[in-house]
Amino acid sequence: MTHPSLAEPAPASDNPAAGIALRLAATGLFASMSLCVRLASFEAPVGQIVFWRSAVALVPIVIYLVIIGRFPAALATRNPLGHLRRSAFGCAAMFFSFLCLAYLPLALATALGFLAPLVAIPFAMFFLKERPDPLVIGAAGLGFAGIGLMLAPAFNGPEPDLSTLLGVAAGLACAITTASAKVEIKRLTASEPAGTIAFYFALVCALAGLATAPFGWSDAHGTTLLWLVGAGLCGGLAHIAMTEAVARAPVSTLAPFEYTAMIWAMGFDLAVFALVPAPLSLVGAVVVVAAAALVAFAPRLRFFRNSAAQRMTP
Repeated sequence: MTHPSLAEPAPASDNPAAGIALRLAATGLFASMSLCVRLASFEAPVGQIVFWRSAVALVPIVIYLVIIGRFPAALATRNPLGHLRRSAFGCAAMFFSFLCLAYLPLALATALGFLAPLVAIPFAMFFLKERPDPLVIGAAGLGFAGIGLMLAPAFNGPEPDLSTLLGVAAGLACAITTASAKVEIKRLTASEPAGTIAFYFALVCALAGLATAPFGWSDAHGTTLLWLVGAGLCGGLAHIAMTEAVARAPVSTLAPFEYTAMIWAMGFDLAVFALVPAPLSLVGAVVVVAAAALVAFAPRLRFFRNSAAQRMTP
């Protein structure tokens, strides 16, 4: 899922090294959040994890907004229904994301998190009649082939591996709802500061998670409580680090470092769970991430290709 920054960042200052360091820190914090969610999921239901992730994240978010002078101004909104729509899609994406983390190794769940821009391509073609660049269409096809590779090991045994199937299905649902949330975020940013969007998103998700309490929460204590609080703190601090990164370096400079999430995820799988995904699933995960990177950098590749063609023209 793409994570919006907390406040309208100032124009990028000429400090790309600091921006890159903060973006790497944000990626590590988001990966740590995913680890906490995965560990908490062994005892706590998804709704309870969503509540703690969102409620605890409000603490560092509010402190940060106070420090930069955007609180309580960040509470003012001219579009409450827009925030409700954005938060509904975003909250659904969070539920599906955490469900995916509960069933899959971190590396596979992280790879599925890069699906949103790939899912948006066929949607744009069929519903908006857009005609993307052939490179983008090919990358989308490559990404969906990667999903097939990730699923293949689930059918190797005498019976399908239901955990893998459920995890991948949740990852696909997360990608679709994330793409929908991005549309709502784009609409909101026309009139609403990013800090306002982030605040109400966390608030609505906390309330949605709390609403699942009557359906049964675990008696969270000890290490489970630690993972629940850790998920919220890591998520909130990651938002702050990403915001500060954007304030120091252009987004285009920071974009490639998002893909270091796969390194964190594979490292956590190995160090914490002594787990290496099936080779075919791991290849599929790498293919999905590579396809997402191709889509993200297609405009830049097209620019270089056109520039080269112009230089070769007599």
